[in-house]
Amino acid sequence: MSAEDRAGCPATSVLHRIGDRWSVVLISLLAERPYGYNELDRAVADLSRRVLTRALRTLEHEGYVRRTARLEPLYRVEYALTGLGRSLHEVLVLLGGWAEAERDRLGGRVPDEG
Repeated sequence: MSAEDRAGCPATSVLHRIGDRWSVVLISLLAERPYGYNELDRAVADLSRRVLTRALRTLEHEGYVRRTARLEPLYRVEYALTGLGRSLHEVLVLLGGWAEAERDRLGGRVPDEG
């Protein structure tokens, strides 16, 4: 497979976009229910507001998360998964199940090719 083939692969593109430390965590939380910004900030330990904002903007830009601003009774921003985000979450659950089943073989290392 050439570098051009890898760059054009949809799966590679998705993994690059959600492969940061926090995107999968946020997708998993939002799969439960919509969250306000401050709720997400409190729900994820060790995540700075700057990184939270950047991750949410990226997920929104990619179409996985929808941001809704409500003006009444108080201004509140709410984040929820889109249909695309929910379908991605289903795949992430499968990947997580696989990783759990293969935990001993993976052992925190990169598997050998072949």
